[in-house]
Amino acid sequence: MAFRTPFNSKARTDANTGLGTNAASYGGRFFTKSGNANIRKSGIPFLDSISWYHTMLTLPRWKFFVIICGFYFLVNSVFASMYYALGVEHLNGVNANSSWDAFGQAFFFSVQTFTTVGYGHVSPSGFLTSFVAAVEALFGLLSFAIATGLFYGRFSQPKAHILFSHNAIIAPYKGGTALMLRMCPSKNANLSDAEARVTLGMHVEENGQMVNKFFTLDLELSTINALNLNWTLVHPITEDSPLYQFTATDFENTVGELIVFLKMFDDMYSNTVMKRTSYTFDEIVYGARFLPMFTRDVNQQKTILQIDKLNAIEKVQL
Repeated sequence: MAFRTPFNSKARTDANTGLGTNAASYGGRFFTKSGNANIRKSGIPFLDSISWYHTMLTLPRWKFFVIICGFYFLVNSVFASMYYALGVEHLNGVNANSSWDAFGQAFFFSVQTFTTVGYGHVSPSGFLTSFVAAVEALFGLLSFAIATGLFYGRFSQPKAHILFSHNAIIAPYKGGTALMLRMCPSKNANLSDAEARVTLGMHVEENGQMVNKFFTLDLELSTINALNLNWTLVHPITEDSPLYQFTATDFENTVGELIVFLKMFDDMYSNTVMKRTSYTFDEIVYGARFLPMFTRDVNQQKTILQIDKLNAIEKVQL
């Protein structure tokens, strides 16, 4: 792949990004579209590299429920196997006609003990069986306490309910051009004091070697008082911009990425929330403009934000 070199010498570089400058050491993009760092850690044991609390809070909802349900059935199967091994004759009230029936009744007794429901139809007898039931009851209480904490943590975790446009664009702007990207709130949250920052990273040639160069892009508006409608971030491409005189071919042949940081205050959480995303150069549409995405209702009493038009663009000539 060809690389654009040299870059605009008037553009000021940013050395405080926390990202490495050695282009040869980087694989792929710096951040994923969801805002997570595109990094995989190695050199330590796998289990030591994972924060299980953070993992359980950030797992997709369906994976979280699969893990909870899988743990529930696995634990009860283990204790049912222990009751079965000790002998179902030590479970008063069990009338089994086959081995599978005996294991099934031991399993459902385990469920009752684990959840502390205790219908009373089956009860343990003998020291070992009663001891296993006591251990399971304690294990059940602790497990449900952890599961309840995870449920509450996932439900109450402050989140920035912001959607970003799939593409950034190079659009006409005040007789010149500008880099633009759009965002909007996706839920009924009251967001205020929104602050945005966009960093550009590019692979450029310097002294015969490919290095990463980073630039903080000047925005037309970097802060707004309230984020209730859509917000289009605009970086005017002037002579001081690192994108000055970039053509469509330059975007196709240059390895680069826009990293977007958004910070705002959410009234509902009474807390500051953050959101990140990124756009690689192949996700930038050269020569386009965003279409309007809000209008008044038929009664002219409310403004309708049409979120399905967040990505609506049309091609234009620059």
